[in-house]
Amino acid sequence: MQHPSQSDPSSAGSEVERNVLGGPLQECGTEPLTGFFRDGCCRTGPEDLGSHTICAVVSAEFLEHQRSIGNDLVTPAPMYRFPGLVPGDRWCVTAVNWLRAHRDGAAAPVVLASTNERVLDLVPLDVLRQHAVDVPDDLGSLDD
Repeated sequence: MQHPSQSDPSSAGSEVERNVLGGPLQECGTEPLTGFFRDGCCRTGPEDLGSHTICAVVSAEFLEHQRSIGNDLVTPAPMYRFPGLVPGDRWCVTAVNWLRAHRDGAAAPVVLASTNERVLDLVPLDVLRQHAVDVPDDLGSLDD
């Protein structure tokens, strides 16, 4: 079994993962170090069963919501290199849990440039844009 912090070297560099805006996937966060592969990015692959693809800026409300649905993101879990989160941290969260928070009115803000396009299989772009906290390189897209 491969540990989540180790990526498969055979797949490294084989394909650049894209963000929901169509550009290269940007780094989500390094303090704390996030991502399923603990590389700072919301990259995903077959071993990422939870689809940790949304780069969220966690809020107290979001963290409390996650705890209420059985997803404790506050308590450290050193065996998974998980430090525990505080409001303001950027973290690659699972698409399903973020969507559930959205439906319950507790969605965390989203960094679109750092959110993996694979999330679009579950969450529509217009829903992500409602919670966007980053400004795209092409400001023309804000005129919609």
